[in-house]
Amino acid sequence: MGFIRAGIGALSGVLADEWKEYIYCEALDQNTLVKKGQQKASKRSSNTKRDENIISDGSKVAVNEGQAMIVVENGKVCDVVTEPGAYIYDTGTEPCIFNSGGFAGIKETFKKIGRRFQYGGQPENDQRVYYVNIKEIMNNKMGIGDVPFRDGEFNFTVQLQGFGTYSYKIVDPILFYTNICSNVQDEFRKEEIDEQLKNEVAQCMHPALGELAQKDIAYDKIPLYVNDLRDYMNKALSSEWGEIRGLEIVSVAIASIRPNEESAKKIEQFQESRVYSDPTMLGARVGSAQATAMENAASNEAGAMAGFVGMGFAQQAGGANAAELMNMGNQQAQAAAPAAPEAPAAPAAAAAVAGAWICPACGKPSTGNFCPECGAKKPEAGWTCPQCGKQGLTGNFCTECGAKKPE
Repeated sequence: MGFIRAGIGALSGVLADEWKEYIYCEALDQNTLVKKGQQKASKRSSNTKRDENIISDGSKVAVNEGQAMIVVENGKVCDVVTEPGAYIYDTGTEPCIFNSGGFAGIKETFKKIGRRFQYGGQPENDQRVYYVNIKEIMNNKMGIGDVPFRDGEFNFTVQLQGFGTYSYKIVDPILFYTNICSNVQDEFRKEEIDEQLKNEVAQCMHPALGELAQKDIAYDKIPLYVNDLRDYMNKALSSEWGEIRGLEIVSVAIASIRPNEESAKKIEQFQESRVYSDPTMLGARVGSAQATAMENAASNEAGAMAGFVGMGFAQQAGGANAAELMNMGNQQAQAAAPAAPEAPAAPAAAAAVAGAWICPACGKPSTGNFCPECGAKKPEAGWTCPQCGKQGLTGNFCTECGAKKPE
């Protein structure tokens, strides 16, 4: 048995007498994952006893957007359709497996699980049509509880807590029906597996965040990498979700993520220690402390002089000098800064080399008799007439044109 495409218009009331039975399903909401098809029979139906688990040859089946339709015969899947449209049930054809894009492995699944039963062109005793919700199932809560994460900024492991939402999709209707809700009487709802999926998502956060930590990012940057986190979660859930249930996580949204109380204290201590390892920051800290101490000294009950004397004793006993620390930090910054590139030698400086001359044509320095850049000949000693260009003149007037030597 299989299905043949039918025009949408063939399902209208005018042509209602052309079909024996009409099987359809109303819109599936977010909470309904699988629902048994509803059957409406005409006067021409061969199913005279009105058995809902019998499909007459020539019946029409409608598949809406966001739905996949599977036919189960004697407990086994015998055909599947994921493309929306109208189809005619034909017991004399092979399984059609009308499959739109996005369900790459469904034919392989059918080979492994599906089995076609036929007894003389008619079903022996039981046939059912189920509709599977293949839309994105959204707003599923997830929690992150004390998951270790190697922070790229602090370079130590913190324990993270938080919460968010995720969405998933049924990407293999045959696997989902066979392994999760086979032979359901009417419908299979989301809440029947919601708690199980939520626990498995929480459990997979450990390996998924471990993979994400390889990018060497800070924990508070995790919301920027939710697409990578989704891929790592699918990788961690591939055996339980993808290969057994036909499910896949579509998107992840992190509403809140933070270190637990112990990790927060560890981060605070680390940030404070940075002050004492950076001379500039330490100088600023000491300067602020000294300013506060001066204010306190001025209001000393024993007199301002006694307060300032105490400040002097503290500094002489090893107190740090803010100005020296700031200067040390600036020196370290200058030493770490890249050296400025040297300016290229000017042509005049290059010409200072013994025997060098500057080409009057292109301005390039040279030491030979001809310019290596443009091939111009080295000018002779003396002066050059500005009128006719005669070179090597030594007198006060040009021997070629009589022009006077320029000042």
